[in-house]
Amino acid sequence: MPSTRFDVLKLQEALDAKLIQRQARESGICPVREDLYSQAFDELIREVTLNCPERGLLLLRVRDELRLTTDAYKTLYDSSLTFGVRKQLQAEDGMGDLAEQIASLQRDKEESESKVAELTNKLEVIEKRAAERKALQEKKFKEELDFLKYQGQHLDAFLKSAGGGTTGMNTGAK
Repeated sequence: MPSTRFDVLKLQEALDAKLIQRQARESGICPVREDLYSQAFDELIREVTLNCPERGLLLLRVRDELRLTTDAYKTLYDSSLTFGVRKQLQAEDGMGDLAEQIASLQRDKEESESKVAELTNKLEVIEKRAAERKALQEKKFKEELDFLKYQGQHLDAFLKSAGGGTTGMNTGAK
């Protein structure tokens, strides 16, 4: 154990100098910084153990527990990173499938729109033909009606002039 406050400050300065010399990052995960702090902790444990073996043994247990905890966090971090990458790849694969599905649905939509346009055109043609037929039929019926009216007027006139009767067809029935 550093005997005096001066020894502790000296150890701190030596640690800071090594951190700068080996270009350890000041924040975040840095293997260089982790290694240097581990060496400093081991040195402190060694010095404490020389003065008081029980304290040294306790510090060894603390150090080992910290390493186990740190290793567990590293394993958890690595597996979560792997999981994240795998999920990202699955999402990208899914995006490809979705893009294909979108393209297929877009083609189906365009085909349906084309069929709708085609059927709309056919409907317009059929409606136009039906309107023409109706107009032609109405014209034909009107011509027949006009002809029958004309014929009826001539028959009435003929009957009046021939028999002088005004009752028309009822005269022959008596």
